[in-house]
Amino acid sequence: MRVVRNLEDVAHVSDGSVVTIGAYDGVHRGHQRVLHLVRELASSRGLDAAVVTFDRHPAQVVRPESAPKLLTNLDQKLELLDATGDVDICCVLTFDEQRSHETAEEFVTEVLVERLRARLVVVGEDFHFGYKRGGNVPLLGRMGAELGFEVIGLGLVAVEGDPVGTVYSSTRIRELLAEGDVAAAAALLGRPHEVRGTVVEGDRRGRTLGFPTANLRVPGEICLPADGIYAGTFAAADDVERPAAISLGRRPTFYDDADASLLEAYVLDFDGDLYGQPAKVRFVERLRGEQRFDTVEDLVEQMGRDVEATRRAVGTA
Repeated sequence: MRVVRNLEDVAHVSDGSVVTIGAYDGVHRGHQRVLHLVRELASSRGLDAAVVTFDRHPAQVVRPESAPKLLTNLDQKLELLDATGDVDICCVLTFDEQRSHETAEEFVTEVLVERLRARLVVVGEDFHFGYKRGGNVPLLGRMGAELGFEVIGLGLVAVEGDPVGTVYSSTRIRELLAEGDVAAAAALLGRPHEVRGTVVEGDRRGRTLGFPTANLRVPGEICLPADGIYAGTFAAADDVERPAAISLGRRPTFYDDADASLLEAYVLDFDGDLYGQPAKVRFVERLRGEQRFDTVEDLVEQMGRDVEATRRAVGTA
């Protein structure tokens, strides 16, 4: 997949392209089905399959007070788009104040026609774009008739083998994560939910309890599940995926009023220095909610049970 971050770098697009447009946050199974359709349409017409997306969620600029948390950062999104094998070109547009004031007509002319030479545009039937969401599928259809491209507005996307009516949406996945239902979120994503950050030094309390943890600092715009204890995996700079018992919360056994939730991962059967390393945490199964224990001994006993449950959940028991 060729990634283009500057429209001026889109030199030539063979005989044209089939283009889909969107935030593509999470690149979930519904997104993957759309991308495969774009690939099939492009191949049948001898065109390139192109994705237009953005370097941040547009809501972070136009309504930052209510912008959704992100399921993937930009690097993750590009990796996932590439991994589909269905995309020839991914055009990453900088979404800033200037872009937010671009009219729908200007977007169509500059991005779709002049740069990507669109011959077919595939979007959701409720797709809106441009200044004050002034663009929609009917507008695309009218402009396409004048400028030489067709438009397909898709309804709910079905994935073969899944129950009829399954809703694939980034919003639904965020709702499931907010409930702590990481297994249901993974079913829609097609993989466990993953967050990335940097391992930072904590209070080293886990080490004194016999369960040294890696504390992961995650950017504030990233979507975390509900507080609780999870089974999952941890991958540091070596990119080796290791089973991990994950704690996300405010540690009520030790603190009455913590300012924010802390993400800690106890990496099973591992002894090494992780401080300062980039890391990935993947949530496989929710084990229990966060709770306050009367004694440290009670907490340690429960942590031992959590580790064994993690082994069973990730298949290492």
